[in-house]
Amino acid sequence: MDLGGMPTPSQTSGPLYGYALIFEGAENAVDPSSSGAIPLEGRVFDGEGPLAYPDCFLEVWQGEQWARGRTDEEGRFRFVVRKPEPTPTPDGDPQAPHLNVTVFSRGLLKQCPTRLYFPDEEEANATDPALRLVPEDRRHTLLAREEDGVLRFDIHLQGEQETVFFAV
Repeated sequence: MDLGGMPTPSQTSGPLYGYALIFEGAENAVDPSSSGAIPLEGRVFDGEGPLAYPDCFLEVWQGEQWARGRTDEEGRFRFVVRKPEPTPTPDGDPQAPHLNVTVFSRGLLKQCPTRLYFPDEEEANATDPALRLVPEDRRHTLLAREEDGVLRFDIHLQGEQETVFFAV
């Protein structure tokens, strides 16, 4: 059957369900006025620069927190999160506070899972079992930065600054 070049689920993830899965308030993992709420902002970049279409969406979660949001026309996203408590691995090893981040976008056959680590957790980050698996010269791609009370985390899908993604 000829679909005339129409995207199908096996070809891309972005345009097929990015619109239907976003609902009002989905970008808030916690109430923005609650104690410990942190604005999280960033941009998604491809190899040529920021993604210039609004059908990329991201999910962030850890513990009871979960949020989903879209990028705007310049690849920007915004969430409200709280730094999660450290959690143990299944083996009982302590993990540094982190957020799981998943990127869904046009042209991706599968989502891209990564992690966001907090910049004020240097000691915990140094012993985190997952972060220690990442080559030292690439770990910075998983560290957010604090700028004027906002947590910044940019994601590069490819290129020299490519964010580390995890196989799941």
